[in-house]
Amino acid sequence: MTTKVLGYAAPSVKAPLAPFHFERRDPRADDVEIDILYCGVCHSDLHCVYGDWQAIFPLVPGHEIIGRVTRVGKGVTKFKVGDQVGVGCMVDSCQHCDPCKQGLEQYCEEGNTLTYNSHDRHDHSPTYGGYSEKIVVSEKFVLSIPTGLDLKSAAPLLCAGITTWSPLRHWQVKRGDNVAVIGLGGLGHMAIKLAKGLGAEVTLFSRSPNKEADARRLGADNIIISTDAKQMAAHANQFDLIIDTVPYVHDLNPYIETLTLNGSIVLVGFLGDLPKVLDTAPLVMARKSIAGSVIGGIAETQEMLDFCGKHGITADVEMINIENINEAYQRMLKSDVKYRFVIDMASLKQHQS
Repeated sequence: MTTKVLGYAAPSVKAPLAPFHFERRDPRADDVEIDILYCGVCHSDLHCVYGDWQAIFPLVPGHEIIGRVTRVGKGVTKFKVGDQVGVGCMVDSCQHCDPCKQGLEQYCEEGNTLTYNSHDRHDHSPTYGGYSEKIVVSEKFVLSIPTGLDLKSAAPLLCAGITTWSPLRHWQVKRGDNVAVIGLGGLGHMAIKLAKGLGAEVTLFSRSPNKEADARRLGADNIIISTDAKQMAAHANQFDLIIDTVPYVHDLNPYIETLTLNGSIVLVGFLGDLPKVLDTAPLVMARKSIAGSVIGGIAETQEMLDFCGKHGITADVEMINIENINEAYQRMLKSDVKYRFVIDMASLKQHQS
């Protein structure tokens, strides 16, 4: 059995998003049905719609989902009707490979099932994301949202938050560590907040001097203008960890020089080739590392949400109605948002009335 729901979809590459009716399955035994209240707007959404990444059309984006449980399958034990919950970037995985057994479903060897732009592992139907009235997800991939956390501002935690939390935890950032963040956007602003919450000394690398006041408001202790060679040289051998959120081709060499012995720079924002020649001498001579990271497993994401609930950490958001999504995409291309758009899905329900 299925239920017809309303969403917003891109019918083809670069086509404007528009109202789209489609079917959601009725809950299976282990499923949770969620009425979507808010959905964050991620750069991944834009990349898929604009053809930067391969996509399945029609495409209903959205993987920063906050909502309330409306139905549960007969085998569900973790959630009940009325619970406030979240769904992030994935809704299933094989559950039996080594990464899955370690709670690292994001690295599933068979490939995890994405919240949108993927296919259901059981009936092979296309997955549709959070720009819609409701979603049905296995309880294993549903997250509890702590009481007291502002729901609309919590939505970006499901992607931007966990994308930066996962490397902070993997590299065991603790009080007194020196952490730097490259880029102040959706990912960068969350990296600053979370690193500061963990007790680190936090520095922002930016090309723009005018971002200093906002960086300090978010929790940064220092700002380094990355185009200023003297400033960069003055901070050589300083940082234990650098979270690199830049989503386009850039030169890593100047940042590697600022890593301390055993330090690591972790790429979380860019997927693709970095054609600039890499000088390996600083890596070899000081055991420095270049690494990558993507979101986090379900247990780690819940840990992040609980941490944010305890410390009152949420994203800086600008609320929009669903009918303004195409305008929001244009503004995202110009980096004209501080720091994440979130759709009030009540605006979609108005289309039904």
